[in-house]
Amino acid sequence: MKEIDYYIGKSTTLNALLVLVVLIGLFTFFSFIDEIDDIGQGDYDAFKALQYVLLQSPRRLYELFPIAALLGVLLSLGMMANHSELTVMRASGISINRIYWSTMKAIGFMMVIVIILGEWVAPYSERQAQHLRSIAKAERIALQTRYGFWARDGNMFINIRDIQGGGRLGNISLFEFEKNGKMHTITHSQHANYQQKDKTWILEDSQQNRFFEDRIVTNHIEQAQIGSLLNPELIGILILKPERLSVWDLYQYIDYLKENSQRSAQYELAFWGKVVYPVLVAVMTFLAIPFVFGSLRTVPVGQRIMIGALLGIGFHIFNQTIGHIGLIYNMSPLGSAVIPSVLFLMIGVFLMRRVT
Repeated sequence: MKEIDYYIGKSTTLNALLVLVVLIGLFTFFSFIDEIDDIGQGDYDAFKALQYVLLQSPRRLYELFPIAALLGVLLSLGMMANHSELTVMRASGISINRIYWSTMKAIGFMMVIVIILGEWVAPYSERQAQHLRSIAKAERIALQTRYGFWARDGNMFINIRDIQGGGRLGNISLFEFEKNGKMHTITHSQHANYQQKDKTWILEDSQQNRFFEDRIVTNHIEQAQIGSLLNPELIGILILKPERLSVWDLYQYIDYLKENSQRSAQYELAFWGKVVYPVLVAVMTFLAIPFVFGSLRTVPVGQRIMIGALLGIGFHIFNQTIGHIGLIYNMSPLGSAVIPSVLFLMIGVFLMRRVT
């Protein structure tokens, strides 16, 4: 039985990797095409555009893996079916569930690696990609150093020591100068929170020092709203979409939003989407089984790929639709994240019963 696991696992892994490389290559190419219109803005040239799309590869790998798993299983088991290898396995007493388990072990091993990349590598590379693109397009003096993020916006220099999820910043210092170069104000805030709706920043627990000719005036400000902390192009460095944050960052930011009585449904949906990610991969893998042993056992490879791609795209669209509907109608974020997987699992079970 170990030989069967190894044979099926090896074929599934190779085909899933092949599909993943092709999908990432296609999406990277199309993303680069989208960036062409922005080339020439500031210092943003073709080389930086290429760097930008390549830095997004870990995030694309994480997002595309469920579809790659589905197509990988369809291809590997489909080719075995075309060569009557599955028929021999079934005649030898190997059940369909056992064959699924063999494919799932291979996909599961790959999934662990993908989740590690998605949780630790992808958020960092995504932030670096946004940093590269935003700085080049904004034509502002900005540096990412061991002493935090530095940027210049007009006569203001900004130092941010802690960039958290969802536009939440910590340990911020603002240095404002007059036109003649004299220091005017130094403001240090413990936290800053970006308000997407109003396009403003809320500074919390701030100490402000104002410099005059003969004295320095110090004030403590509990909360202050300012309209321009950073150039809009630079905000992309600090704010990632919820689904591009790690589970831990999402958890922390959701906790912060709840403590401050702010709406957190969008971040909760992204959080639960990441939590149920392994279930999603397992369901996508399971969906391939009844098709291989059912109506697709004699279908050419090209048609099998098309059907698998349509299944994957259909699931992705349905998943996004349920998520948006849930946000609009205040559905449970956990329910919105789980419903698509449960529904497609039920479809898979129904098809499996017809096959067996």
